[in-house]
Amino acid sequence: MSVAKLLEQRSHLIPGKKKVSELFFEVPKDYSRPENGTLRLFARSLERVEKQADPIKDEIKHQPWCLYLEGGPGFSCQLPQEYGFAKFILEKGYKMLFLDQRGTGIGSTITAKTLAKLGGPKEQAAYLKLFRADNIVRDCEAVRKVLTEQHPENKKKWTLLGTSFGGFCITNYLSRFPEGIQEGNICRFQTPFMTGGLPPMVKQPDSVYAKLIKRIIGRTGVYYSKFPEDIQRVHNIAHHLTTQDIRTPMGNTLSLGRFRQLGIFFGFHGTMDVIHALILRMATDLEIFQELTRPTLNEFEKFMSFNASVIYAILHEPIYLQGEAANWSAERMLSKHPEFKYNGPSKEPIIFTSEMCTKQVFTDCDDLRPLLETAELLAQDSDWPTLYDESQLAKNEVPVYAVTYMEDLYVDFDFAQETARKIKGCRQMITNLLYHDAATAKSEEVMKGLFALRDDVID
Repeated sequence: MSVAKLLEQRSHLIPGKKKVSELFFEVPKDYSRPENGTLRLFARSLERVEKQADPIKDEIKHQPWCLYLEGGPGFSCQLPQEYGFAKFILEKGYKMLFLDQRGTGIGSTITAKTLAKLGGPKEQAAYLKLFRADNIVRDCEAVRKVLTEQHPENKKKWTLLGTSFGGFCITNYLSRFPEGIQEGNICRFQTPFMTGGLPPMVKQPDSVYAKLIKRIIGRTGVYYSKFPEDIQRVHNIAHHLTTQDIRTPMGNTLSLGRFRQLGIFFGFHGTMDVIHALILRMATDLEIFQELTRPTLNEFEKFMSFNASVIYAILHEPIYLQGEAANWSAERMLSKHPEFKYNGPSKEPIIFTSEMCTKQVFTDCDDLRPLLETAELLAQDSDWPTLYDESQLAKNEVPVYAVTYMEDLYVDFDFAQETARKIKGCRQMITNLLYHDAATAKSEEVMKGLFALRDDVID
């Protein structure tokens, strides 16, 4: 397999005796056809810097790497110092690499305009098929080889930490390149440490959305039990959105469907209170002005804009596909539940939706409108390669540690348990006290749990 090319590396110090390096890599666009051009990837590394009394010991040569894989799909990494878990990883003697997955962040970023340069919908769809977990993992392995090129053979492996979709990528990595992994954690918001990321091993996502729909109905009930006054407020907002053509300052349509997607935040720590504050603001605008003010529309866009998340919108269903077509799975599954149909003013609470990228997402969002035909081609495509090698996972020898959340809105607990049973040696910390974003919102609890799985023993 091709090795990545390190194009540039520059470093600077940050408070807390740490050094951040900014790295650019070049990798093949298509590993099966490396002659077809390259992509640029961006990453930041984070390591501790301390001056020793003996200057000869200033550097620990060949310090082990821990690669962090962000959730998504289609999300880039934040600044390393913004991750609470980073200090725990550094204290264990690692240096960390925060790699923006292909098509995200700084580098060969995918937007509607960059896709338009490739040609029409057929060319765009063919290109987007190169941005799933299989090629993300090939990128990671190519980067590992260049970063550890000068390391002795027994120091070339690295540890993985993944959240949510990052855990999906780690499971693919275990299937494809187990020889490159020292250990892994999968955290359910997010090596192997994994957090909230033991993926459903399905051929297509109908069963995934069937379970998600049941969970979002339950979480909507929890929301209204906490804020019963919002039942009427949401109805007032729904009436306004279905009788007016509302455009945000970014040119997006604020439809009822788009508003209901605020339920995507019901699976994180503390975010119900934030959504309540937004709903209160919107309802108060309508009461006083009979319209939504520009500051309120701007506030809404902070929560629900897909313009900067093209990969998330267009590949959200294809991340599950193995030899079958999605056929707009979320939309089809929602249509089977009449409780999601809006029939005007009623005493019945309006149910929110969640991680469901329907056709309406592409008609509502200004940057996504030109991509609807491309999305349609991907939705009807059944030519998707296998993501997981279950026979390899069954004989896995890489230590795998996962934090699994029983109340996870996005990664179903039962599916996670099925996958854990398929990965030989996968150890879990299972809890009903944490939500999907615990790796960042409750970093200390999650990291202590992961390293207890790794370092402790059970009699």
